[in-house]
Amino acid sequence: MPFSPFPLLARRLRVAAAAVAFAAALPATPALADGAPPGCTGPASPHWINVVVENVRNDQGQIAITLYSDDSSKFLVKHGSLYVGRTKAVAGTTNTCIYLPKTGVWVLALYHDENSNQKFDLTSFKMPAEGYGFSNNPPTLLGLPTFSSVRLNVTRDGLTSHIKMKYP
Repeated sequence: MPFSPFPLLARRLRVAAAAVAFAAALPATPALADGAPPGCTGPASPHWINVVVENVRNDQGQIAITLYSDDSSKFLVKHGSLYVGRTKAVAGTTNTCIYLPKTGVWVLALYHDENSNQKFDLTSFKMPAEGYGFSNNPPTLLGLPTFSSVRLNVTRDGLTSHIKMKYP
């Protein structure tokens, strides 16, 4: 009797159909961002933004990236952020990314935690003692930026935000 490939093909199709049926029966879980760069910080999600931190003074400590929702009443207030992601500081330019809960409007506030104490240090005069920066690089010469100046519209994953650190 001559060899026929059809029984083998039919068997492979049945196995593939069973695998699809099994996968469909599994509970749905959110997919993680396959395209997110390694070391992306924050709670993993399918959404993320690249952050290029420029003018980093040295490679001591960490760059802390604080994510705020599009709510001016929570901007820069205690417990107002969604979370803080951290990445190793690299002198000159630190390239990193942060996961986002979804695309939309967000605010990023950064500081260079040079002593790795996980807080933004202030001088005795309540002025910044460590480098800092905000999304959209608003002027801060006269004080904190306005909320409207730091809002960042993330329309798709993988966008890049360049933030320049300012040091006291």
